[in-house]
Amino acid sequence: MNRSLTIALVSVIALSTMACQRTTYTRSYVSPLPASPISPIDGQTLSPIIPGQPGSEGQILVDGQDANANSQVVSAPPAPNVNATGGSVGRTDLLGGWSVSSGGDNCKLFMTLTKWSGGYRANTRGCSDSTLSQISAWNLNGSNVVLKDAGGSNVATLSGAGTNFAGQTSNGSSISFAR
Repeated sequence: MNRSLTIALVSVIALSTMACQRTTYTRSYVSPLPASPISPIDGQTLSPIIPGQPGSEGQILVDGQDANANSQVVSAPPAPNVNATGGSVGRTDLLGGWSVSSGGDNCKLFMTLTKWSGGYRANTRGCSDSTLSQISAWNLNGSNVVLKDAGGSNVATLSGAGTNFAGQTSNGSSISFAR
């Protein structure tokens, strides 16, 4: 009896929830835009380019006039790249992927700004060298980049600017990374 009572109760609940749903549901989508009229394209033959005319020889026309006549062009010198000239290095300059090499091993180094023990999160991919594969963090100490392991111990210290950094690992091997 309990089983049949349970089945009856579940059936009543199911039927009542179905009956409560809106039966007058109308979709209130935005009405589509009317199609834009398509008119035939008028075509005509262009006259040939005559040397010396405005618009020939790569000249730029502005409202039917020669833009090079009576115009002055002011150019600003390019902005200096502080890092390329050996200036200071910021944390955001180091973010992203780098090619790292040490002891004959070449692989990838990735640096982020996620907080990690002793600095920020870093990881390597494709490194067979045990020193490179243990890199888990990085930090910026002045103009030196310090690579660290998961415990916060220094793995390598590098200096440089722009897209090239070089230094030594904690066991004395040379190490470098570049974009």
